[in-house]
Amino acid sequence: MANDFKNAQAVGVTSVTTIYTAPAAKTSILLELDIANTAQNVVEASVEIFDTSASTDAFLVKNAPVPAGGTLQVVSGQKVILEATDIVKVTATGAVDVVAAILEDVNS
Repeated sequence: MANDFKNAQAVGVTSVTTIYTAPAAKTSILLELDIANTAQNVVEASVEIFDTSASTDAFLVKNAPVPAGGTLQVVSGQKVILEATDIVKVTATGAVDVVAAILEDVNS
C-alpha cells in the first residue's frame, strides 16, 4: 500500500464543518491543522475529532481565540491518529479558513 499525503481545506468556516473524513478500512495521520482568521475581529475556533468506533467527540481545542488576521496552529509537531471513518470538524464564531495536512493509508 502506498502512503498518500493529502491536504484538506475549508474556506469561510463559521458553523460546524467537516474538514476531513478518514477513508473506510484505512488509517490516517493528521500531521498539521492551521486555522486563519479572515474576519475583522477576534474569533473563537474549536476543532474536534469524532471517533466513529466509539461514537464520541473529543476536542483538540475548544473556543480558542484567534486574533484578526492571525492564525492558530492546532496540530503542529504532534500527530493525531485517525482510524477508518473518523471525522475532523471545525467550528468558529467568525469566518476562518482551515488547512490540514494528512498522511493517508498508513495500514501495514
